Amino acid sequence: MTITIAIDAHGGDHGVSVTVPAALSAIDTHSDLSIILVGQQQALADQLAVNNSRHTDRVSIHNATQIVGMDESPASAMRGKKDSSMRVAINLVKEGRADACISAGNTGALMATARFVLKTLPGISRPAIITAIPTMHGHVHLLDLGANVDSPAEVLQQFGIMGSILVQSVEGIAAPKIGLLNIGHEDLKGNETVKAAAELLKSSPINYVGFIEGNDIFTRDLDVVVCDGFVGNVALKTIEGLAQMITSMMKEEFNRNFLTKLAGLFAMPVIKALRRRLDNRRYNGATLLGLGGIVIKSHGSADVYAYSQAISEGYREAEHRITNEITKVLASTDFKNQSQ
Repeated sequence: MTITIAIDAHGGDHGVSVTVPAALSAIDTHSDLSIILVGQQQALADQLAVNNSRHTDRVSIHNATQIVGMDESPASAMRGKKDSSMRVAINLVKEGRADACISAGNTGALMATARFVLKTLPGISRPAIITAIPTMHGHVHLLDLGANVDSPAEVLQQFGIMGSILVQSVEGIAAPKIGLLNIGHEDLKGNETVKAAAELLKSSPINYVGFIEGNDIFTRDLDVVVCDGFVGNVALKTIEGLAQMITSMMKEEFNRNFLTKLAGLFAMPVIKALRRRLDNRRYNGATLLGLGGIVIKSHGSADVYAYSQAISEGYREAEHRITNEITKVLASTDFKNQSQ
């Protein structure tokens, strides 16, 4: 079975200089992968020539004349950019010509366009953004990361179910452990929305382990952490900032004097191993979960390695037919659907 992925080739800070070589790298990794590069034909042809593509039979170009700017409003992109590389790539998923779409473009425009074109799955009120982050036990999936700043209990329940299905299908974990982010472990703590969501999650067909606190994200053996988009986005940006601060401080201390530089030299194998474990590029590729098709959001500043990881995430989800899996479970699940 060949898996076909549509790439919004002009999305992101670096455009075709990253997306094209990343696509070629992903093709080297996955022998049954085909790529449709969506964008301005001449620019893509020139970039393929620069990269001396060996896989011309598995790479095609689909022309799109417009580009969505990184600071462009979702409304402007929706109304005025119907032939943008982003919109056309999503259309290919809708038409069944691609199994997934990858974009490093404007997050707001991507979510709005994807929701308009692909719609939400039956039983899902709102899509969520989910990604993996490193922890002491490997990694954990966190959702929602900003698609919904305020989510009612029923929507948090849907997030938990979808996150569980994603991890179960893609990572092969039979009963993923699902935690609900709160200000304490006790049942009495938290606002009314979180308390109500906990009761709904307890009755859901998932392995719900209860409330967790912020430190548990990194220290407990969990597979999915559920929260609303406001909390999730703050948590994600805090994690990114903390990682940058630790890296900066380590450089400062090791460069303080000759002795610290010497110590740094001896510690280099450990430093490299730690850097690799904390490298957020390995986890690039956030899924817009709950849509009628697979859409992966790459970080806008992603380099070739990071973008290829986002493509691989789309490949894995397409390989395991994650949209179909979610649909099947939702069809047999009795939970409230609050259309908002």
